[in-house]
Amino acid sequence: MLWSHRTRGGGGAEADAVLMEHPHAADLGADAMPAAAIPVVHPPAASQELHFWVRYTLFEYLGFMWEHGGYLIRRRHIRWPLGFYLRTKSTLSAALHFILLRRGRRTYEFAIDQHGIVRTSDTGVSLIDWNDVSRIRTYSKGFMMVLKRGTLPIPFRCLSGAEVEAMKVIAAARAAGELQFRGAA
Repeated sequence: MLWSHRTRGGGGAEADAVLMEHPHAADLGADAMPAAAIPVVHPPAASQELHFWVRYTLFEYLGFMWEHGGYLIRRRHIRWPLGFYLRTKSTLSAALHFILLRRGRRTYEFAIDQHGIVRTSDTGVSLIDWNDVSRIRTYSKGFMMVLKRGTLPIPFRCLSGAEVEAMKVIAAARAAGELQFRGAA
């Protein structure tokens, strides 16, 4: 908590010593702090920011997880039948998490610009820096942003044609090793 209307109890000799050294400290109150400077952040140009909303369906989410699990299993050269077992197990685990976390009832708002990704929902705000994005994969249902910890699926149905092209530019920039998004315009 940054402020309080309650007075601080006690203090004793230490508080009296502070008041003797700084006579104006009593005017500020016990919990008062000097005002901090709030930085002014200017938003980027409208052509450089992607802004959209996503509400996942269970089958769409499972489609993303099935394809992504297949990619991970192929990447690790795991063969039949263990590969199929792991892919099924990870997809069913994702389904369980989807249901328990009620992701189908939440609407996520995404803002993607040169600084990173901001995902907002009723549970809070996630700020994701471009350094945390390992790669951006394209699947049949949309884009999958692979993060250092987790993934962010972005369905095609939530993006306009121009936004899909902008996401392709971002994916190409990430594949080329650029650390920051330079803009799609």
